[in-house]
Amino acid sequence: MLQGCSADPFAWLGAHRRPHGGWRWRVHLPAATAVSLLVPGSAEPAPTFVPGPAPGTFTLDTELPLEPLECRLLVKWPQLEVQTADPYTFGLLLADDDLWLFGEGRHSHLWKVLGAHRLSLHGIAGTRFAVWAPNASSVAVVGDFNVWDPIAHPMRARVNSGVWELFVPLAAPGDAYKFAIRDAHGQMLDWRADPFARRAEHPPRTGSVIVAEPDAPVALRPLAGPANRRDQPISIYEVHPGSWRRMAAPGRPEGRMPTWDELAATLVPYVRDLGFTHLELMPQAEYPFDGSWGYQPVSLYAPTARHGDAQGLRRFINACHEAGLAVILDWVSGHFPTDAHGLGRFDGSPLYEYADPREGFHQDWNTLIYNYRRPEVRNFLLANARYWVEEFGIDGLRVDAVSSMLF
Repeated sequence: MLQGCSADPFAWLGAHRRPHGGWRWRVHLPAATAVSLLVPGSAEPAPTFVPGPAPGTFTLDTELPLEPLECRLLVKWPQLEVQTADPYTFGLLLADDDLWLFGEGRHSHLWKVLGAHRLSLHGIAGTRFAVWAPNASSVAVVGDFNVWDPIAHPMRARVNSGVWELFVPLAAPGDAYKFAIRDAHGQMLDWRADPFARRAEHPPRTGSVIVAEPDAPVALRPLAGPANRRDQPISIYEVHPGSWRRMAAPGRPEGRMPTWDELAATLVPYVRDLGFTHLELMPQAEYPFDGSWGYQPVSLYAPTARHGDAQGLRRFINACHEAGLAVILDWVSGHFPTDAHGLGRFDGSPLYEYADPREGFHQDWNTLIYNYRRPEVRNFLLANARYWVEEFGIDGLRVDAVSSMLF
């Protein structure tokens, strides 16, 4: 357990009823100097956890007038003191129906279930993490909130689904994170980015980022005009936003990539005035190499950070619609790169790709090919198509590399 090798950390950590009454509470906080229990409404001094039984752990035997979820931990670190809830006192997080639909390959809004999501449980604000890694022996979430400690936050395996979950109270918007996965033999893999992350760090950094749900999300505006009517001619302007026009930047002779708002002010009227009906964006899912056009994406659910945040992309698409331009997105659902933080052998086994390299490795592009036989992989892709349409107002998808997928 202390090496992060347990599939059920909740069996050991958290508060457990003792056979003869009361609770035994155990926490694992390797860098803490002291831990106390705060009981709301109690006039008694806060009971203090005793170090042990193993290095980095603290244990408390206590009689509680309240349920453990109503209590808080006071954790003292070398340079600060924090009040928080214990992640290992929370119950199951994901609904059985969600897991069943995912296993069937039929969850239409999968991005709302897997990945990192800010929410409040029992009055505690935090982030729920969930990742699919069915052949892993253990999974932990690591990030800015736990100083990237691979044994600080082991996750719980949901039996028969292959999904791992954990609610972390201190994980906040803007924190970078990854998953520390051990394969079926207990060997630690390269830390993986979240396949369902809705934001990623700008390359060359490779972490996923927790996003905040915006207080005032950009309302999607419908397309103005007849551009998408079947009886109307179409003319498509395909563009790579990062190289269409560079913006002046001090100390950078080559300039910088434009923001979505700058593209809305320049690209949209340019395409409209030329008489085009549709604007086709080359892939906008996060990809690792600035010199490419995005056709080897690593994070399909994360709009690239090169032009700003997701709100900026929504504003850009709204500007296109107001100008009468429909927006098509190049969508790469046939293959993915072999970057160590990506999907390749995600849990130590061929998971997103075919096991047989004659099917699973694209020799022309040195990429891996999605395993369409797995219902979970099909669900990952189909939900992603729906994600771009529903969350950003994309009017259509142009599927890349179809001939490779067919032949």
